[in-house]
Amino acid sequence: MKSVTRETKETKVRVALEDAVRIDTGLKFFDHMLTAFGTYAGLPLVIEARGDLRHHLMEDVALAVGRLVREATPPTARRYGEMTLPMDDALVQAVIDVGGRPYFEGKLPSKLYTHWFRSFATTAEATLHLRRLRGTDRHHLIEAAFKSTGLALREAMRDDGVVFSTKGSVAWKVTT
Repeated sequence: MKSVTRETKETKVRVALEDAVRIDTGLKFFDHMLTAFGTYAGLPLVIEARGDLRHHLMEDVALAVGRLVREATPPTARRYGEMTLPMDDALVQAVIDVGGRPYFEGKLPSKLYTHWFRSFATTAEATLHLRRLRGTDRHHLIEAAFKSTGLALREAMRDDGVVFSTKGSVAWKVTT
């Protein structure tokens, strides 16, 4: 079981890969979005989180989920994933590269949820592009973003058994 715990004076977040998706942040809509994300990504995410402010809690969950995804991504992952997902009036496209280059581009009808995806991409060390192709319902747009990102991530994390890069594998050496 892989797990990540992030504790500050503002939040306490534990994220793990266990046997089934279980989310408890105390924020019902956020829990619903994270459940969709874990389910569609094929990641049995367990998230237990509490915090002082909604912003701090959501950001720290994103950072912890991103770090867990980074740790769980196999070196021989397919690396790239894409999904365009309809949800009633909403149509959202997610394109991801889990190859170690953090970047985010996208805008949702909520600064907090846009910030969640940016924070997630940063600590996952992933390039993530989210495109809102159409739609006006805020709930549907945000949920389509979580689901399309989850499905794209599922594809990108699939282990193909070979390093998918013209560079070969990347090795880092850190000395103190």
